[in-house]
Amino acid sequence: EYYWFKKWDTVSEVNFDRNKGPISVKWFEGGQTNIAYNCLDRHLDNRSDQVAIIWEGNEPGEDRTITYRELHEEVSKFANVLKSRGVKKGDRVSIYLPMIPELAISMLACARI
Repeated sequence: EYYWFKKWDTVSEVNFDRNKGPISVKWFEGGQTNIAYNCLDRHLDNRSDQVAIIWEGNEPGEDRTITYRELHEEVSKFANVLKSRGVKKGDRVSIYLPMIPELAISMLACARI
């Protein structure tokens, strides 16, 4: 179940007719949530030692599992590093990484801010 800090006003609002204004698609307008909370924090009480990420590399034996607790710790650390470098809510952060666990950690750290 997805957690909302503030419930939305409308589920969807779409306009595909340019005569009625700019084309737009809006979902859950007015709602507030946090992806980092929904992916991590809400699982810490009951699932902290369960696997959150299973990663398989390209080479045999190159694999890694990360629990919710470990993921939360890494995400929090990186979010704090970003904040210490002046990154704040609303800033754009470019992430250029291969498909490794650090990609998910980086994305969630940005969302956490």
